[in-house]
Amino acid sequence: MGVAQEEQTFTALLGVAAVAGLTTLILLLVEATSVLLPTTTKFGVVLDAGSSHTSLFLYQWPADKENNTGVVSQALACRAQGRGISSYAANPLGAAESLRDCLEEAVAHIPQAQHRETPLFLGATAGMRLLSQKNSSQAAEVFDAVSQVLAQSPLDFRGAEILSGRDEGAYGWITANYLLGRLVKYSAVGKWIRPVEEALVGALDLGGASTQISFVPEGPVLDARSQATFRLYGTTHSLYAHSHLCFGRDQALLRLLVGLVQGNPTGPVRHPCYHSGYRATLAPGVLYESPCVRDPPSPGLSQNLTVEGTGNPAACVAAIRTLFNFSSCVGRADCAFDGVYQPPVRGPFYAFSSFYHTFHFLNLTAGQTLDTTNATIWAFCQRSWKLVEDSYPGQGLWLRDYCASGLYVLTLLLDGFGFSQETWVSIKFRTQADGTDLGWTLGYMLNLTGLLPSEAPAQWRAQHPGVWVAGVVFAVLTLVAILGAFAVQLFWPQD
Repeated sequence: MGVAQEEQTFTALLGVAAVAGLTTLILLLVEATSVLLPTTTKFGVVLDAGSSHTSLFLYQWPADKENNTGVVSQALACRAQGRGISSYAANPLGAAESLRDCLEEAVAHIPQAQHRETPLFLGATAGMRLLSQKNSSQAAEVFDAVSQVLAQSPLDFRGAEILSGRDEGAYGWITANYLLGRLVKYSAVGKWIRPVEEALVGALDLGGASTQISFVPEGPVLDARSQATFRLYGTTHSLYAHSHLCFGRDQALLRLLVGLVQGNPTGPVRHPCYHSGYRATLAPGVLYESPCVRDPPSPGLSQNLTVEGTGNPAACVAAIRTLFNFSSCVGRADCAFDGVYQPPVRGPFYAFSSFYHTFHFLNLTAGQTLDTTNATIWAFCQRSWKLVEDSYPGQGLWLRDYCASGLYVLTLLLDGFGFSQETWVSIKFRTQADGTDLGWTLGYMLNLTGLLPSEAPAQWRAQHPGVWVAGVVFAVLTLVAILGAFAVQLFWPQD
């Protein structure tokens, strides 16, 4: 082969190498750019139709990471006007109209092109459970009216339903552990890891009409009615999840008041959980409208009654304890109250909803000891009504109930659920985790939209930016070297 032919062959090889290097560089740059560019955001909407009010939650997540953990965030929380939809039993259209403002706010937040692909759910909890027990036809009418309004929205309405108490508790458990990264997370070294079981947290939820407790017990759950099983990220979780209907904050305080009225039907009713100096009148007939109040009204309760506060926390605790049947669990380690099966509490817990709101008002969410918590509530209960009103202006009707609420929370957690002086420190009173409200709604949406895979996720496709930088630099250097050799071959004087 002659020199000219060798030069032509070398030139051809250099050209091929240059084109290959340039192609590699372009592909790397395109791929790196696609990793760094923002992805399409997806949305989901859940309406929490509780007993006291309805809240709307709008969630968002990157479309290309919908099977990864820790990517769903809360974009909007809106509290609907009025009370819960169950309070509109005599006016179903009013229940539907109460949701419009929040729904319109959520729709405006979502790009119009994504309206039809955005799922919309409504889940009703204990308030509608009680209405269904009391009058199933009224409950059906409320649901029909609400469903018609939601179906008219531009979003993808996927139905309204009454959640079982067990599901409500279990979804709250999923929400808490998902947001805290306890189900699965991506480690700093680029591997998916599943936290140990001891890192999972229990969930404590206190609504207006019911309260839920859910956690992973030490051994198997022995009552199928309180067992919830999920396979999440390749791991099967068997939970104890139970809801106590009529033990929510509002219904418990209603039952407490009814018991005091029954004890003194001619009045005035002396209420140990109301502050001394508090005085009000009430129409006794409304006390017996709830299915949670099973005792018939006393004769002669047609006239208004006078209620007077005495500010006696010891007597208040004694009255609250009458709401529970503790004797049915004497001698049993696996029993809460009213004969309900519950394994001993285990691990850390997150307490939210009215657990948090009650203790937040009392300034008790900073991890205070049980002794400090108890002393703080007692001291608050012993303050006069005039002093309390002056100290907390603008609190409305809820102000009179914080003493009773605080002592009720203590009784429920300690005597009811079985927390002790030692395990009290394991409870964190929180309203959010990772910027998202704690509650059942996120877990509910994740489950229904398939965002929680049953199997462990594959490795992330996207590499660390440093890998792409190194690849690009390598391609550039290779291309420069090839082009340099090509220039030398062309312009270097030949012998």
